[in-house]
Amino acid sequence: MPIIDGIDDAWHTRRMDPSAALRRLDLNIVVPLNALLTERHVTRAAESVGIGQSAMSAALARLRRTFDDPLLVRNGRVHELTPMGQCLVEPVRAVLAGFEQMIVARPHFDPATDARTFTVVASDYVTLTLLRPLLERLYEEAPRVAVNVIPVDASTDTLLERSQADLVIMPTAVASPSLLTFPHQTLYEDRYVAAVWNQHREVGDELTVEQLSELRYVRYNATHGGAAFVDIQLAQLGIAPNVALSTLSFTLVPSLLPGTSLFAFVHERLVRSSANRRDLKVLEPPVPLLPIVETMFWHPVLHDDPAHHWLRECVRTLAANV
Repeated sequence: MPIIDGIDDAWHTRRMDPSAALRRLDLNIVVPLNALLTERHVTRAAESVGIGQSAMSAALARLRRTFDDPLLVRNGRVHELTPMGQCLVEPVRAVLAGFEQMIVARPHFDPATDARTFTVVASDYVTLTLLRPLLERLYEEAPRVAVNVIPVDASTDTLLERSQADLVIMPTAVASPSLLTFPHQTLYEDRYVAAVWNQHREVGDELTVEQLSELRYVRYNATHGGAAFVDIQLAQLGIAPNVALSTLSFTLVPSLLPGTSLFAFVHERLVRSSANRRDLKVLEPPVPLLPIVETMFWHPVLHDDPAHHWLRECVRTLAANV
């Protein structure tokens, strides 16, 4: 086993009674502990919490005494977490998230007077169909409440796990298994329809199954790295569209069709509200496609927060009328 900063195998032969460790625990070092477990480097950990390297080194020494474990061990030019350190990562993050909510939470939340900024992870489609009406409600009822919307991407699960997002709104069908373990609530359904330019020369009143592979196709590339739900279904049906253009924007798709030979599958609510609606021909899909089911997810530490509860009720109420 490697020797790190004078720590040897004695760390692994001594064990501390849990109750004694709890009595010795100084809550002032929980933040440095989280930084060390996250950064796995004393200097970077110090920078992340705004203290000097010597202070972080002292904190690490105290933590090693408290847990009777080195926590970080050097392996060549890098540091690695010991098994004890690895076991502490998630519990420490949960403790910090709980402390943060305890500090900011209030026994009551008055949307008419209280200030709060919520971070919501959602696609541009959800932003347009659901969050835009939410802004109208905030304007009337909660003038000091703001919403920060960020797109769904590969970091979404991590943001929710660390309680860095208040809500994640996305289709249940493409949510990760870990996301599905969080509290969640179904909001609304939407179905896919086919759309083409209303002067399309090859498409009449119906779209055929054969045309799904022949016509030039606009594909939505999901920002989280996976395929869009509609493309997953097409692949399961053995249909490989002739992709002519890919975009990261749901809401942009209807505006790309007029004046072209392209076709796309779009959310019915989106195409009906599109500024280009009069230039489009909306058709029934020639194959059965499951609807999308938009769902909101949140971290359990936020469940009883009055402000968060108010936000969820606003979103739920608005979704019922989408």
